[in-house]
Amino acid sequence: MEDQLYHAVILAGGSGTRLWPLSRDQRPKQSLKLLGKRTMFQLALDRIAPLFPPDRIAILTRAEHISLLRQQAPELPEECFIIEPQGRGTAPAIGLAAIHLKRKNPTAIMAVLTADHLIADADGLRRVLVAARQLALDDYLVTLGIQPTSPSTAYGYIQHGLSLGRLDGFPAYRATSFIEKPDLEAAIAMLDRGGYSWNSGMFIWRVGCILDEFERQMPEFFNQLLDVKAALGTVHYQESLDRVWSQVAQQTIDYGILEGAQKVAVFPVDLGWNDIGSWDSLLSLLPADAHGNILSGPHIGLDTRDTLAISENRLIATIGVHDLIIVDAGDAVLVCPRSREQDVRELVIQLKQGGYRQWL
Repeated sequence: MEDQLYHAVILAGGSGTRLWPLSRDQRPKQSLKLLGKRTMFQLALDRIAPLFPPDRIAILTRAEHISLLRQQAPELPEECFIIEPQGRGTAPAIGLAAIHLKRKNPTAIMAVLTADHLIADADGLRRVLVAARQLALDDYLVTLGIQPTSPSTAYGYIQHGLSLGRLDGFPAYRATSFIEKPDLEAAIAMLDRGGYSWNSGMFIWRVGCILDEFERQMPEFFNQLLDVKAALGTVHYQESLDRVWSQVAQQTIDYGILEGAQKVAVFPVDLGWNDIGSWDSLLSLLPADAHGNILSGPHIGLDTRDTLAISENRLIATIGVHDLIIVDAGDAVLVCPRSREQDVRELVIQLKQGGYRQWL
């Protein structure tokens, strides 16, 4: 699509702690080949390439990841990469990308996308991004909702309100509320009532609109953005960014902006979406053997079933086990029941608190 106003911003600063020990600070989830021969970051670029040429793509990431990501996407100019000094949540990350984009194109529309999610229907994503652009031109803050397939407690939810009709075949609604990750009872109730989507973390809006909302709803952060914006294009930019970012408060775009915005729309879509946020999620995506095992790397087993076993080099041998996750990353090994895989994040927190930096 030839639309010089339309730009993609790919958030690529996460570390994927729930996929430890393969995902590390220096080798984050988006840089891994979890689903074939292309990394998650490369797949994210592949699916938007027909819409956004390299000069209309911005990558928001951490300084220590730039070299790795540039090796995986040498077609992207160096100026595509925007460094966030420290992770401060999605609201500051999007604000930082917005001031860079506004300097490049003051009337730009930005599609905020992710670097570490699976989207099986790439064509569907591109078509809904074109449809969402129409609402963004009408000053809506647009979010892509995912049609729930189960009462998941791993995702946030978006409640649908008044219908906004269909755009290019996609139904759109006013978004009336954003619900943080619910307990199982609340998730079941929402699915029974209907009219809810999972929150995908993908958004489309005019850069001027989102900056206006930052000014209205997060004025302290907006003033910090202005300090950084004043240094853009000067030799003082990095010093200004580092100084300001050390004082920026953590905040998500949902709580910081979307819940209080007046014109928020949601497109509930079915794109074959999965955030691959945990080891168990891979068990639903990768082909299993006759015993339900998913094996990557050398493995030999007796009476082993419904187990994920991943090794980069060493042999994994199992006897009489089931419903396990075993991941050998060379210098660290994870073994846990599938029912406890959500606790991997807590384990990583304990590694940090214990000073085990060499394994993070």
